[in-house]
Amino acid sequence: MREDITSIPVSEVFEPKDGCPICRMRDLLEKRVAEYITGAAMMEPDVRIETNRLGFCFDHYRLILKQRNRLGVALMLESHLAEMETEVFKGAPLIGKSGRKQAKSASTRTQTCFLCQQIDWAMERMLATVCRLWENEEDFRKLFSEQPSLCLPHFTALVSAAETNMSKKRVPDFAKAASAISRRTLNELHGDVAHFCKMFDYRSSSEGADWGNSRDAVERAVQYLTTRLP
Repeated sequence: MREDITSIPVSEVFEPKDGCPICRMRDLLEKRVAEYITGAAMMEPDVRIETNRLGFCFDHYRLILKQRNRLGVALMLESHLAEMETEVFKGAPLIGKSGRKQAKSASTRTQTCFLCQQIDWAMERMLATVCRLWENEEDFRKLFSEQPSLCLPHFTALVSAAETNMSKKRVPDFAKAASAISRRTLNELHGDVAHFCKMFDYRSSSEGADWGNSRDAVERAVQYLTTRLP
């Protein structure tokens, strides 16, 4: 399964030149894992053990529910809830220190997600591939420099990956290339958000006023800062 979700060619992610390529990489991985987990895999014993133990975060519950297999999600929830009952609330009600320990156990269980774990595993390896390609292939460096956008979290993720997967002498150049794209994105968004705000000034509120690219500037700014389009 892991080999399958990491088989997305990096070129498939970078060639469209539409938005942040690492967001697109993450989205492709999420789609593949969501389809996988709501298909036949949900009945595989080793996968079911992990989904029972880890569950899913809110964003990924929403994603798997969109796969139109509510019965499959219900089956996973049934066994996940049963495990929570056994692991967290087993035995008589607790008080004092034992109760706090039980609450801590419950808190830990709410912070795990099967999809997050799989995607983080795959993203780490794909970012390493991006770094190796940039270091060794001139064509990929050109393709990288032509990207129209790079969100802030994925800019930091790329630089962090470079420090582990790239020779030390090349890291500064890679960071500079990534920074140029992310900073350009930031400057463009800042201008669009400022223009959006200006359009609410009475002097700009006339019919036919030019909104430029600012109408969705708020949403795009949130995406730049968080990787997620609200």
